[in-house]
Amino acid sequence: MAPQRFHEQFDQIQRSMPDIPLAMGPDDSAEFFYEKGVVLARDGEEARLVEETVRTHFTEATGLTADSVRRAGPETNRSGITRIQVGDPTHGDRRGDRAVANALRALREPEGRAGRRLVSRNHVVSIAVNACPGDEPVPAPLTQGANPAPAEAGYDPDTAVDVLVIDTGLMHDYRSYPLLAHVQGDPQIKETDAAGVLQQYVGHGTFIAGLVAAVSPNTEVTVRNTLNDAGAILESDFGEALFAAVDQNGWPDVISLSAGTTNGRTDGLLGVEGFMQALRGQRTLLVAAAGNNASATPFWPAAYADLPDYRDVVLSVGALRGDGEHGACFSNHGAWVKAYAPGERLVGPLTGFDAPTPYTYQHSTYDACRFGFTYSCTCQYPTHTGVLSQQGDNSAGKPDQVMFEGFAHWSGTSFATPVAAALVAAHMTANKESDARAARTQLLAANTEYAEVRGAHVPALRPPTWRPVPVVPLSAPA
Repeated sequence: MAPQRFHEQFDQIQRSMPDIPLAMGPDDSAEFFYEKGVVLARDGEEARLVEETVRTHFTEATGLTADSVRRAGPETNRSGITRIQVGDPTHGDRRGDRAVANALRALREPEGRAGRRLVSRNHVVSIAVNACPGDEPVPAPLTQGANPAPAEAGYDPDTAVDVLVIDTGLMHDYRSYPLLAHVQGDPQIKETDAAGVLQQYVGHGTFIAGLVAAVSPNTEVTVRNTLNDAGAILESDFGEALFAAVDQNGWPDVISLSAGTTNGRTDGLLGVEGFMQALRGQRTLLVAAAGNNASATPFWPAAYADLPDYRDVVLSVGALRGDGEHGACFSNHGAWVKAYAPGERLVGPLTGFDAPTPYTYQHSTYDACRFGFTYSCTCQYPTHTGVLSQQGDNSAGKPDQVMFEGFAHWSGTSFATPVAAALVAAHMTANKESDARAARTQLLAANTEYAEVRGAHVPALRPPTWRPVPVVPLSAPA
């Protein structure tokens, strides 16, 4: 990811969490965000071991103090983790946190003896990741229609597949789009700021619900606004929030999750370990986004699909390019990504079907060719500052005012994920299969379509009603 882009995304998330000082990690790079001054440990004996070990290490180390080492939250909770403060979160800057780094080092020997991780940073789990693409959502004409288009299947409340979307909530007028008649859930808490500017990732949950309903009409879709704060949540809160989401209506058939984080490890997120263990005991299938960093580094929770205990529990989904033949330039990739679905320049419902709805929005700057691709990816426009227009060029003055007639263009693994989730649901309906995990296995086994992602042939899940869009080569630099 381009450093400039990462700093802009950091600023967006920090503004959404003004009371929680954040840093970039690991110590000497920028792969993820985490809470300063705090580490996570499992409840009970392990939390006590972490606290005592860090306190001893800080007492003996030069330039560190043990005075700040203490519990920073309840000793027990449903997610099974405890926050432990190890330093002053106001010290230092966004480039790292010395207290957290040394707390992790202090546990290396105990972790070696235990044969497993005992401590973790408190990562930020986010839809945004690198805020790719920076030029969307943008209005799409009603005459263009949705893409994927609505399938010609009926809706039967007795056999409808339950799909839970963990996201940003629903726009106030989402029911003005007829296809969302069977969608329910939480409202988007704040659609615009005081100046009327559309907030970051507003409409994301509505767009995803529209994709699910289009590909698989025989679904009962529930959208939760778990990720209402610019699409982000702390890892320490995420496991609890996931439990709360499934508590409301019980465990669904499918969970669609378009958020996550890297953590520099291959064994998952400590903060969601309790939820993942509970999930394994259910029949629910978690369909999770592979992330938009153009990286092969495992992205969690999607990468649980590569762990032996979760291979039938999780489906990790990357994004296909607009033509469906290759991976999108922004999509994460690697053996841990189990399938790819259309995820670039999709068209779906955002808002305003009863009457055109004007919105003001301001895009941030981003780097043109950080991924080194030669086609006009939605993430690739010239580096600039100021306000970005719909055409992707720089414009001076106040932010754009745009008119949504209902549909929008949007890209990302965020949207490949619900497309794949909906294909699983459609398979369940078509084959009278009540087990979503069995449907996942059957769908992948029966699939004969492939795409090329960085030289590798990968399973491509393309809905019958999806239409490829032209890929535009980048012009040669002058």
